[in-house]
Amino acid sequence: MIVMHPAPRLDASVLSDGRTIAAIATATGRGALALVRLSGPDISVIAPRLLRRPPLRPRQASRAQVIDPEDGHVLDEVVATFYRAPHSFTGEDLLEISTHGGLHAPTAVLAAAIRAGARQAEAGEFTRRAVLNGKLDLLQAEAVGDLIDARSHAAHQQALRQLDGGLSSRVSALRARVLQLEALLAYDIDFPEEDDGPVPRARIVHTTESTVRDVGSLLATATRGTLIHDGALVVLAGAPNAGKSSLFNALLGEARAIVTEIPGTTRDAIEAVLDRPQWPLRLVDTAGLRDTADPLERLGIETSTRYAARAAIVLACAEHPGEVSAVAQAIATQTAAPVLPVITKSDLASSEPYVGPAIRVSARTGHGLSELLEAIDRQLMTEHGVRHDDAPGLTRARHQVAVAGAVDELERFSRALSEETIPMSIAAIHVRRAADLLGELIGVLHTEDVLDVVFRQFCVGK
Repeated sequence: MIVMHPAPRLDASVLSDGRTIAAIATATGRGALALVRLSGPDISVIAPRLLRRPPLRPRQASRAQVIDPEDGHVLDEVVATFYRAPHSFTGEDLLEISTHGGLHAPTAVLAAAIRAGARQAEAGEFTRRAVLNGKLDLLQAEAVGDLIDARSHAAHQQALRQLDGGLSSRVSALRARVLQLEALLAYDIDFPEEDDGPVPRARIVHTTESTVRDVGSLLATATRGTLIHDGALVVLAGAPNAGKSSLFNALLGEARAIVTEIPGTTRDAIEAVLDRPQWPLRLVDTAGLRDTADPLERLGIETSTRYAARAAIVLACAEHPGEVSAVAQAIATQTAAPVLPVITKSDLASSEPYVGPAIRVSARTGHGLSELLEAIDRQLMTEHGVRHDDAPGLTRARHQVAVAGAVDELERFSRALSEETIPMSIAAIHVRRAADLLGELIGVLHTEDVLDVVFRQFCVGK
């Protein structure tokens, strides 16, 4: 069961125009049903204009007809459900209309809703209003987007845990620790002569050190969280016509990359996610590495080099055993990631001797593919350990920036405390800034810029 932990409520009129919004909440295309959603203060006025037999009882689905508010002709037979504020996803009055699927029916219903008085919702505006009305915090709102975008089982489970409030609770607890440290400093600065005397310096030092350590532990989860969210970047690199695209397709089990005998066919990187039991893999087929005068191919090679530099693992692909060592050595100069040598055409090169750790595979016969995937899994477990589904962690660049900033501010305070170079009242500013950064992370402190960053990539209707 998903538990929505209430977030601090903000006056939504500060960051919203207060109008009733409407959008199609399902993907465009042929299908049995579609969903049109409306949210806002004018639902009770818009619903009778839009629906013949509008739902009267909250949370009870009922059959209705959508009518054109201008001439009253029927647009669709639907099922409508009304949710009364604050007991809805957005915290406002909410109307959900299940229409027939396809392109025309939901579009006609949305157009009628707008003629009845609603306006077209912006991307992520329903979830944004849920945040502004205290139904979700900002981390939970991001989890909604991650749940929709999840391309692997691990990413899906991580998003569910974040939506359940696990990461929010951890960040909130750390922020409370920082605020407790600030309170100690405030007491020591403002009331040094109270009956209890000044706060012992050892207590401030201990609280500071433990807080820095625990916030740092949260920051250390960023690598794993990003690995799950995006998938471990596994780059297939090597010379043109080395079998990279064939191997890429074989690992995925489908033809995603163009495979020809013409060197230099792959001019740009092609990505796909392979869902594995431990770590999801983000496979990238890159342009062949070679000297070329073709400016378009050079751009592809530059892209390949950038991918290799960011990779979690690079597969150094070569057709023949005699080439694979040189390819692996060349790629090792372009990346700090582990490089796994792969002989891609074992069905053709099986008779050639090779001494070394290279993995022999054949895209044509499937030989060695499972061994290659197991080798990748082992390497990732060596680097990142076993994935733990119950441990909440950071998943986005925004999270990492905020927590890294909080760690930096706390470390600055710790240095000022030990060196005694500036007054405590000034050094305490670093503690306040750390608390603010953690507050921005969960949305306790709302800013228009932060909200724009979070919801810019949401789909319309969510």
